[in-house]
Amino acid sequence: MRIVDVNEFYSPTGGGVRTYVDRKMTILGELGHELIVIAPGKEDRVEERAGGRIIYIKSPGMPFDKNYGLFWDAAPIHALLDRYDPDVVENCSPWRPAWIVGDWPGRAIRSFFVHNDNVEAYPKRWFRGVASPDAIERAFAWYDRYQMRFLERFDTVVTNGPVMTDRLRRRGVRVDATMTLGIERRHFSPAFRDEALRAALLKECDLPEDAHLLLGIGRHHPEKRWPVVIDAVGRAGAKLPVGLILLGQGMDTRALERRIGESPHIRLFRPTYVRTRLAAIMASVDAYIHASDAEPFGLVGYEALASGAPLILPDAGGMAALADPDYAETYRARDAVSCAEAIGRLFARDQTAIRRSAAAAAGGVQSDVDHARRLIAHYEAVIADKRARAA
Repeated sequence: MRIVDVNEFYSPTGGGVRTYVDRKMTILGELGHELIVIAPGKEDRVEERAGGRIIYIKSPGMPFDKNYGLFWDAAPIHALLDRYDPDVVENCSPWRPAWIVGDWPGRAIRSFFVHNDNVEAYPKRWFRGVASPDAIERAFAWYDRYQMRFLERFDTVVTNGPVMTDRLRRRGVRVDATMTLGIERRHFSPAFRDEALRAALLKECDLPEDAHLLLGIGRHHPEKRWPVVIDAVGRAGAKLPVGLILLGQGMDTRALERRIGESPHIRLFRPTYVRTRLAAIMASVDAYIHASDAEPFGLVGYEALASGAPLILPDAGGMAALADPDYAETYRARDAVSCAEAIGRLFARDQTAIRRSAAAAAGGVQSDVDHARRLIAHYEAVIADKRARAA
């Protein structure tokens, strides 16, 4: 099967969508399929990969986040779809690309893969202090109606997990299948814990080896709510020695640097794309901490758990599903004081026992290979059904 993913959210500088797509391309190649990604870029170019390729089309940058580009012209995308004649065309952007893919007259089935929820990520963040979540949803019901119009052009609508499915169906948006994501199990394991690496990271935070080490991963964007974590670590640090490593970059990097100020115990580092290095860091910290309550899934949290890291999570959003009390502490979403209290509770517990519980749960995290097999089976069923109806 050949799949072409017209993906406006694929960025050369990283992000959850890129992590997912890169790994899916490799898996599909190993399973005998091919994935070709059409993405916006600063220039026209092609990257050959095992299992497929990335085709960048020169496109304007997103106004508020230059890590991402915007598609507008349908002609070059339609030309590529005509050239590669795929069995499936995937798309995940609800804006211009949805209509470009929907208007292409080729034979392939069209799949809208829902990776994010714009109502949760933006209006509910912007107007939180003005109206209730239900009132905000009612005010932005026009967006759900807009989605339903372009989704009529797609053969299937799939989500990346049950949280997203529940959100959309509650608002009356069509969902045909829930394709819960998985992680690369061979790279993430408690076995990769490295005490020397942990000590080196604590040293970067100007802390001794008997201090506590937290890790946060994600782009620097308002929806990620990193100020909540930064403020919480500052509060918790007044009572116990705790350091924070944040891996990421983005439009809010300068603002986060100002927020951190002169604190030597919180460090920002660029993201690492070397999976073995990332897995070693995840397995070597004392806990993974998250702040976003807008994400529908949170792949990085599953990678952290698969690495045996205890978790500190908000009580809303996709990550909340991971908050088993055996290895996690939760706090009120967007509340730095509550988050600081959760940090204190986690490190007041028996650290050997909590890591043992996290390591036991690591084995239950679904693999990305299982996800890819289920997705292909779904596409095969949709193709067969479309052929049967045509006959």
